[in-house]
Amino acid sequence: MGKTRGRRYLAPIALAGVFGLVLTGCAEGGSDTPGASGSAGGTVRISGGITGSEADLLQQSFDGFTKDTGIKVVYTGDKSFEGNIVTKVTGGDAPDLAIVPQPGLLKTLIGTGEVVKAPSAVDKAVDENWSPDWKAYGTVDGTFYAAPMLANVKGYVWYSPAKFKEWGAEVPKTWDDLLTLTKTIQEKSGAAPWCAGFESGNASGWPGTDWIEDLVLRQSGTGVYDDWVAGKVKFTDQPIADAFTAAGKILLNPSYVNAGFGDVKSINSTAFADVAAKVADGTCALTHQASFLSSNFLDVKTADGKAPTVAPDGDVYAFVLPGMQEGESQVEAGGEFVAAFNDNEATQKVQEFMTSADFANARVKLGGVISANKKADPSNASSEFLTDAMKLLQDEKTTVRFDASDLMPATVGSGSFWKGMVDWIDGKDQATVLSDIQAGYNN
Repeated sequence: MGKTRGRRYLAPIALAGVFGLVLTGCAEGGSDTPGASGSAGGTVRISGGITGSEADLLQQSFDGFTKDTGIKVVYTGDKSFEGNIVTKVTGGDAPDLAIVPQPGLLKTLIGTGEVVKAPSAVDKAVDENWSPDWKAYGTVDGTFYAAPMLANVKGYVWYSPAKFKEWGAEVPKTWDDLLTLTKTIQEKSGAAPWCAGFESGNASGWPGTDWIEDLVLRQSGTGVYDDWVAGKVKFTDQPIADAFTAAGKILLNPSYVNAGFGDVKSINSTAFADVAAKVADGTCALTHQASFLSSNFLDVKTADGKAPTVAPDGDVYAFVLPGMQEGESQVEAGGEFVAAFNDNEATQKVQEFMTSADFANARVKLGGVISANKKADPSNASSEFLTDAMKLLQDEKTTVRFDASDLMPATVGSGSFWKGMVDWIDGKDQATVLSDIQAGYNN
């Protein structure tokens, strides 16, 4: 996903980056007893919001590490992780490590006093393997706590190459081209071209924030985007209202959504990952989602019983949401951070491993994800699409910004902003929604 709170400044990030937070602790995690959880040769327990097949692949990424060190790693995924982790930590039930998808949430966790600063070996490895910009997102008040883990590129539009060929459609080069394409598909197919899903448990609404963030970046540029993240530009200001209005041309248009699921309001009851199957079978022509949707296609089966092929001439592919002018290259990125709740030897060894190219390459090879680790090899990615996504993040010509809501205070980024998107889809008027979101800064 990607919503981070906490006011982290948004430096230009022209490289790939991902964060993984590992939180270590009491009931869920470590014990100081030799051979027990969190100690050398024992078990290290990791918690995060990664679930389903992605969780299984993450667990497999530690197989070689366990074989080499004797340290068992147990990952537990929680769909409501963002809403539960602070309660667990403050209640003495923290895991050893937590994979945190938002710098703002990380700041909140650090504020509990339970997060342990990163050990020197992790600090050194991050300096060698990531850019200073990515390290800054895991740093609070000058102290480095959480190392990057994996990354994703936001703002892709997924589609069916076969359907595009059938309609004589081409990948749009500008936002206006995309609107024209949408109208063309609707007229030729007689059906809504777009599908969207905002349902994600306690995190419902976050996919909608990605739409707004993409459009603020493309319509108003990096200066406004950065000031918005810093709270200098308010949700009630014109640039943000303009982004909502632009997104509404698609998301609030009953002729354009919600393909395969229902009407506009069905967006809120549709799980964000469920759109993958509708794109794969051609029911949905277009959906807006990050690069990680490629992993959700692994859970989909086509008519021949196989997962859809992600390729320019395959079953599904994606293009970056175009800018206002042709040739612009702006992308939003997200990722996870790894923070610890204890400094046991085994916990530190797992933290260090997760900063390495060995971990990044192991997980990337298993499929569905990319890494921002500079020593990770893009050719290890499981598809041409993911290889291209990694290269896009590493291209110095690409303008990259971290997910805005992930950088905002938690009361806004993962609070009023998420809720506001749900209310907006449900029909609440835009001005009220923007005012309600802005009010999150007062909580």
